[in-house]
Amino acid sequence: MDAIRVKHKSWNDLLFDAVIIVLCLFAFLIVAYPLYFVIIASVSDSTLVSTGKVTLFPRGFSLFGYKEILNDSRIWTGYGNTILYTFLGTFVNLLFTVPAAYALSRPEFRARRFIMFAFVITMFFNGGLIPTYLLIKGLHMTNTMWVFIFPFCVNVFNLIITRTFFDNSIPKELYEAASIDGCSHFRFFWSIVMPLSKAIISVVGLYYLVAHWNDFFTALVYVRDNHLQPLQIVLRDILLSNQVFSGGAGSGGSSAGASGGYAQRYADQIKYGVIIVSTLPILVVYPFIQKYFEKGVMIGSVKG
Repeated sequence: MDAIRVKHKSWNDLLFDAVIIVLCLFAFLIVAYPLYFVIIASVSDSTLVSTGKVTLFPRGFSLFGYKEILNDSRIWTGYGNTILYTFLGTFVNLLFTVPAAYALSRPEFRARRFIMFAFVITMFFNGGLIPTYLLIKGLHMTNTMWVFIFPFCVNVFNLIITRTFFDNSIPKELYEAASIDGCSHFRFFWSIVMPLSKAIISVVGLYYLVAHWNDFFTALVYVRDNHLQPLQIVLRDILLSNQVFSGGAGSGGSSAGASGGYAQRYADQIKYGVIIVSTLPILVVYPFIQKYFEKGVMIGSVKG
């Protein structure tokens, strides 16, 4: 069948298909090569990387950077903290965002326009860092794990797209039919709306999950205990200490130059290794929710 279809195509159609394939391959290379380069640079000699001699294949292969990163006990503490903050924080985010979006999507809820307006205002105006810090300190959440979970549990943008999904994808007649059978709003939300909302829950959950995983500013401002620091802060400290050591700072004489040169040889390995260690878990999780993500990103794009 495919051969018959090719025969019926004109030269213009074949040329168009070829151009599309070439453009898609070019776009793929633009996106994929930087990631591939980070991987090969993380196991190559830093001197060869900095001089541009590493392009397609690793040179001076060594796992020194990964050994230095993974041998640091702070890494495993940071990983544990980040996993806890990410999954618990995402659960709390969805626990507040999804029901709020459903309530704001119901036309019989008369206060929904005013409440939605109050939410939107916070996207443009806020109290600033110092008032926020004083508020969180007054709530006794500084230097605790709860500062990662509760103070910023609703993102207004995610709330808006979730409410838009409920407005456009959940027919109003569905609740009318369910209410005739005695179904309450709570039962309707849990038994009907939630199963029909896997796409938006996956998309919003992914947004929240990535935000929690990459969050370092919260820890930088509100946390001082090293045992509570997330992975991003730990990796930042390792990267900064590596940069200082690679310059031979803190010592003098020929031994300083030798140690500095030795560290410089592996400086890029640690730098690129940090990137891989911090992004690998998200890259592993994404394929499992990709099908829902593709559906969710189209929310609101088609009207009718």
